[in-house]
Amino acid sequence: MPKLFDPVLIFTQIPQLLANLPVTLFIMALSILLGYAIGLLLALVKIKKIPVLRQLTALFVSFTRGTPILVQLYIAYYGIPLFLRYVNYFYHTNFNINGLPGMLFVIFAFSMNEAAYGSEMIRAAIESVDRGQIEAAQSLGMTYPQVLRRIVVPEAFVVALPSLGNSIISLLKGTSLAFVCAVVEMTAKGKILAGNSYRYFENYLALAIIYWVLTIGIEQLVKYAERRMAVDQPKEKPCLNLKN
Repeated sequence: MPKLFDPVLIFTQIPQLLANLPVTLFIMALSILLGYAIGLLLALVKIKKIPVLRQLTALFVSFTRGTPILVQLYIAYYGIPLFLRYVNYFYHTNFNINGLPGMLFVIFAFSMNEAAYGSEMIRAAIESVDRGQIEAAQSLGMTYPQVLRRIVVPEAFVVALPSLGNSIISLLKGTSLAFVCAVVEMTAKGKILAGNSYRYFENYLALAIIYWVLTIGIEQLVKYAERRMAVDQPKEKPCLNLKN
């Protein structure tokens, strides 16, 4: 009778899966940076209520949040080459469409997804900053970009940190879909190893352990950052009893 379950294989496959961890972390880190940079711009458009751009932003956010990330990856995978074909045709450019790396589609899709979700989180965090501080900074002669950089963004970051941690964890798990764009990250490597050995359960269990450990690590880092950035409340001094 063949051996139905091999627990040793789980731990022997983990080093091979970890060889593709840098690809997973690269997708996650770059998508977070680009996504939240774009998300900040979208949030400012909504806060400032810029005509036309505000409506376009709302449409983009609604579409992105209302469609699965898997569908967005397929749209990026087939849509970007199609767009470049039109550019080549109408503007007589010479983009090498067949030479586009799959990583480009993955980063684009995940960044846009993070921008849509992050814009709402950033907007709420910015609006939580005390208006009095902003007005005081402007009265001192600070420009709006200076107020944004020195006051609004640091305080909003503290408010948004727990949500940011959840977003990073969701993105980490979402990178497992990058294989649809021919990017070999950890999950794609697991599929390849499982297909070679026909040990699907052991390989996917090994993957689950890796993602689980990474998620715990991110949670602990976020909690540490929250503790470091927490503002200690001044302790109230006991009132003297003047009646006695």
